[in-house]
Amino acid sequence: MIAIVAVDSNWAIGKDGGMLYDLPSDLKHFARETRGKTLVMGRATLESLPGGKPLPGRDNIVLTRNRDYQVPGAVVLHSIAELAAHIRGLPPESVMLIGGDRLYHALIDSCETAIVTKIDAESPADSFFPDLDERDNWRLDACSKDLAENGLVFRYCTYRNLAVKPLHE
Repeated sequence: MIAIVAVDSNWAIGKDGGMLYDLPSDLKHFARETRGKTLVMGRATLESLPGGKPLPGRDNIVLTRNRDYQVPGAVVLHSIAELAAHIRGLPPESVMLIGGDRLYHALIDSCETAIVTKIDAESPADSFFPDLDERDNWRLDACSKDLAENGLVFRYCTYRNLAVKPLHE
């Protein structure tokens, strides 16, 4: 599994259910990286997507504790065990974790890679991604050159997990 996320200098990812920064080129990067893949997300992340609908051109999995929750165009699962069973047999690089923060924290160590857009800014936030620079099992593999858009400087970085933990069924 691969995590994909945009973070600021404090590893913040959102506030009040929305993104912190407007970076159209990063949204295009996200689309390129996720197209044709299986996406794993929480209910609030799904509802924050355009129209609150699953992303086209991808298999969408929504993980929620709400057993009555249904959404056309997505598979709804209710536990990490159900997720593990559902994605068993899929190549790890074809499954992408896209949020939100509770799922990132629960599943990050089961990801082999994290594609992190690092934004040189700080904003008030209530959602955070695990700080991979502080985790012993994660290593920064590569970063792009600095890019700029809408007055923000950012770069695309790839982290590798040196001790991937299996999802338990």
